[in-house]
Amino acid sequence: MKARKNQKTLNHLSRDLLVDKKLVIPIFLLTIAQVGLTVYLPILIGRAVDSVLLPNSTSKLLPIVLQMIWVVLANTLVQAVNPLLYNRLVYRYIADLRQKVIEKLHHLPISYLDKRSIGDMVSRVTTDTEQLANGLIMVFNQFFVGILTIIVTIITMAEIDLLMLVLVLILTPLSLFLARFIASKSYHLYQEQTRSRGDQTQLVEEMISQESLLQTLNAQSQVIQQFDQVNETYAKHSQDAIFYSSTVNPATRFVNSLIYALLAGVGAIRIMNGAFTVGELTTFLNYVNQYTKPFNDISSVLSELQSATACAERLYTILEEEFPDKSRENQHLSNLQGKVDFEHVAFGYEKGQRLIKDLSLHIPAGSKVAVVGPTGAGKSTLINLLMRFYQVDAGRILIDNQDINEIPVAELRQQFGMVLQETWLETGTIHDNIAYGFPDASREEVIAAAKAANADFFIRQLPQGYDTYLADAGDSLSQGQRQLLTISRIFVRLPKLLILDEATSSIDTRTEKLIQEAFEKLMEGRTSFIIAHRLSTIQTADIILVMNKGDIVEHGKHQDLMAQKGIYYQMQTAQQRA
Repeated sequence: MKARKNQKTLNHLSRDLLVDKKLVIPIFLLTIAQVGLTVYLPILIGRAVDSVLLPNSTSKLLPIVLQMIWVVLANTLVQAVNPLLYNRLVYRYIADLRQKVIEKLHHLPISYLDKRSIGDMVSRVTTDTEQLANGLIMVFNQFFVGILTIIVTIITMAEIDLLMLVLVLILTPLSLFLARFIASKSYHLYQEQTRSRGDQTQLVEEMISQESLLQTLNAQSQVIQQFDQVNETYAKHSQDAIFYSSTVNPATRFVNSLIYALLAGVGAIRIMNGAFTVGELTTFLNYVNQYTKPFNDISSVLSELQSATACAERLYTILEEEFPDKSRENQHLSNLQGKVDFEHVAFGYEKGQRLIKDLSLHIPAGSKVAVVGPTGAGKSTLINLLMRFYQVDAGRILIDNQDINEIPVAELRQQFGMVLQETWLETGTIHDNIAYGFPDASREEVIAAAKAANADFFIRQLPQGYDTYLADAGDSLSQGQRQLLTISRIFVRLPKLLILDEATSSIDTRTEKLIQEAFEKLMEGRTSFIIAHRLSTIQTADIILVMNKGDIVEHGKHQDLMAQKGIYYQMQTAQQRA
C-alpha cells in the first residue's frame, strides 16, 4: 500500500515538474553534453599516458593536451549553465505548487480545516516545500547525470575489454542494492520526521500567539515541558532518519573501493600478459570511477528523495482532496428578501453523534433573531450550517424558498455580513483592513463605514489616520478598537443578512451603546442573527431562540419567554443577580 502511494506521488511529481518543455529539453540536452564530455576525457588521458610510455609517440602529446583543455573548458561551461536552468525549473514548480496548495486550502470546506492543526498546515506550505525543492535539486544535479553516466560508461568499457566489464557489472550493483535497502528503511522515518515537525510548528505557533496569557497564568514551565517532549520527539525522528540516510554513502564507498582495488589488480595482470596497455588500464579505471561514483551519488539522492517524496505526499494529499459536489449549484439569488427556513435539519460533527437532531424553524424576512443558550448548545453550529461551512446530514436549509446547497457558495456568502467576537486584522493600513474583501472600495466609502461603526473618532487620532500602518496586525490597538475596525468592514457593502456572534462583547459600555445604535439602523429591513451571552442586548429581538443540546427548547419574544419562566427566565435571573 505504501509502495503504491509512494509511486503515485512520484508519478504526480514527475508529471507536474516536467510540464515546462522550454526548460526541460535544454536541461536534457546539456546533461547529455556534460556526460559525453566527462566520459571523453579519460580516453584523452589514456592516450596521453600511452604517448609518453610508448616509443615514437611523444609528438602526439601536445595535440592531446590541447584537446583535453578544450574538453575541460566546455564541460565547465555546461556545468555552469545547466544548474541555472534546473534551479529555475524547480523553484518555478515549487512556487506554483505552493500557490496551488494555498488556493486549495482557501476553497476546501471549513470542516476539513477544523480537523487539522494550523501548525501542520503551515509546516506543509513552508518547510515541506523547501525540503522538496532541495530533494529535486539533488535529482537534477546528481541523479539524472548519474544514470546517464552509468549507461555511457558501460558502452565505452565494453569497447575496451569485455572481461573487465563483466567483473564491473557483477560487482558494482552490490552498492546499489545496499543503498536501496537503507533508503527503504529511512522513508518511514522521514515520514515520522515531517509529522513531528508539523506538531512542533503547531505548538510553537500556539505558544507565541498566546504568550501574554501564558505569562498571566504562570504556565511557562508547563508549555516548556510540552515543547521539550515535542522537540525531543522531533529530534529523535530526525536523528533516526538522518542516521539511516547518512550510512548510505560511506557503505557504498567502502564497497566501491574494494571493487576498484580488485579491478586494478586484474588489470595489472592483463598488462603483464600483454592484453592491456598502461594507458588503456588508466582509461578503464577512470571509467570504473565514473561508473561507481554515480552509485554513491544516486545512493545519497535516494535517501534525500525519500524525504522529498514524504513531503510531496503531504502536499499532494491536500491537492487531491475532493471538493464538495457542486453539480446542484445551479440556482442564483435575485431580489433577496431574507426569509430563512430550517426543515427537519440534522447534523453532527462526528458520525453517529448528532448535535442537532430534527430542527425546523421559520424566520420571516427582516426579522431580528437572537440565539441564546449554554455553551455547546449548538448556537454557532446553527450559523455554520447557514453559511455552509458544514453540510447538513439530513433535511435542508432554505433562503427565500431556495435550498442553499443549490446556490453557489461564493454567491451565498456574499449575502451575509458577519462580525465575530474574535477579531482579526491583517498587517496593513487602517484603510486596507476596513476594505478587506472589498479592495476596490474608495476612501469615501471606507470613511463612511467607519463613521457608521463609530470607529472614525479614534482612527483620526492615529498618527496617519486611515493610512496608519499596522505592522503588528493591530496588536498595538486595544481590543475594543480592533473590534470597531472589524465591525466597520460590514458597513462597506451592506448585505441582506447579518450574523453578529458576540460582536460587542469586547467593547466598553459607552462604545457598546454607540455600536448598538449603529446596528439597530443596519438591521432595519435585514434578517439578522445575533448570538449573545449578555441577554440585556437582545431583549428587543423579534424572535429569541433558546437552544439546548442542539434543540430549540423555547422561542418567542422577551416578554413571552419571561412569562413562561423556563430556561430563558432562569438565564436572565442568573445574569441580573450576577
